[in-house]
Amino acid sequence: MAKIYSENSKMNKKMIPKDETINFVLNYSKALSVISYKNLKFEALLN
Repeated sequence: MAKIYSENSKMNKKMIPKDETINFVLNYSKALSVISYKNLKFEALLN
């Protein structure tokens, strides 16, 4: 258990997202609308 797994982990590589992934996240965030009513919050996807 004393081994530190983060030193030589595969996760230390630079992770570069694909253009498709970036476009998907951006389009999703543009379509997402959060509506506040009193103490409630509603999330609506406008697509």
